[in-house]
Amino acid sequence: MSELVVLGFDTADRADAVLNRLVQLEKEYLVDLEDAVIAVRDAQGKVRLKQSVNLTAAGAASGGLSGAIWGSLVGLLFLNPLAGMVVGGAVGAGSGALAGSMSDYGIDDDLIQKLADTIPINSSALFLLIRKVQPEKVLAEFKGEHATLLRTSLSPEQEARLRTALSAAPAVATPAA
Repeated sequence: MSELVVLGFDTADRADAVLNRLVQLEKEYLVDLEDAVIAVRDAQGKVRLKQSVNLTAAGAASGGLSGAIWGSLVGLLFLNPLAGMVVGGAVGAGSGALAGSMSDYGIDDDLIQKLADTIPINSSALFLLIRKVQPEKVLAEFKGEHATLLRTSLSPEQEARLRTALSAAPAVATPAA
């Protein structure tokens, strides 16, 4: 089961930096993100959402590929597989993009919009849907991040550990004498 964690940051670019660090940790197999969304409220008060998964592009790519294959097969029947591949690819990409734009994946869009409307001007929020995590190692990476925990589906104990890690001062390396 995936866990939802929503973090608020005082600056508009901080959520991007934290997500970039999480992506690096994902490459090290310390965290498995199902979905991530960044909400940024600019100086004019407008909220912009940045989805980590572009469903329209993914749908267009998969639809174009399957359409090209099916178009080639149908084109073979009419002795013109190249035309079938081109037409099938175009139709498949269009229908795949439409299906991708209409589908909802991951974090509920209504929840994202509702919480994003509450963040202050010139700040950001990071919405994470986490499949698996190595809590000790990931929390150590974000110790002292000074993020506000806006919403979570974690257990009370896990939530308390996350709050403690986010508020604790980062460890400062002392030079050896």
